Amino acid sequence: MRATLAIMIIAAAAVLAVFLLRSTSPPSTSYSTARSAWALPALSGHGTVRLADFRGKPLVLDFYASWCTACQTELPEFLSVDKQLGGRVQFAAVDSEENGDGVGFARRYGITVWPLARDVGGSQSSGLRDALESTPGMPITAFYDSNGRVLRVRLGALSGDALAAQITQLYGVSAT
Repeated sequence: MRATLAIMIIAAAAVLAVFLLRSTSPPSTSYSTARSAWALPALSGHGTVRLADFRGKPLVLDFYASWCTACQTELPEFLSVDKQLGGRVQFAAVDSEENGDGVGFARRYGITVWPLARDVGGSQSSGLRDALESTPGMPITAFYDSNGRVLRVRLGALSGDALAAQITQLYGVSAT
């Protein structure tokens, strides 16, 4: 009798656990923060920005936050290098650890043509930013090759000249 009661209690607990896990699962849109196969929500609130969207050309992925003073200096310089490259390298930005207006911040610094994404779990140390670089700090720049492989991750602000040098070294492409 005791064994039957114990089995019934265990079975009831298992059913309850499955129910609770299903009811707390994320919505049907799934996001991934794997460093080589990420998919993040678009900062606009509509759609998803995926690493796969950039296959075929190298990608510079910049992580920023509106409270980051180094990001305020870096973003306009990145935009200038992007314009000099004339589309030979793709750029995208990820709003990470954000408490403010990430879209407004990017727009204020002239970023109107890059895909913008929101890092899922960025402030909980479980997002793409932390998958790429575990040392705290901002900004972070990740360099991907045309096949979506991470070539290098840099912590800290890069000047336009330093960014152009990294791009030349990694991709063999020079800013004009």
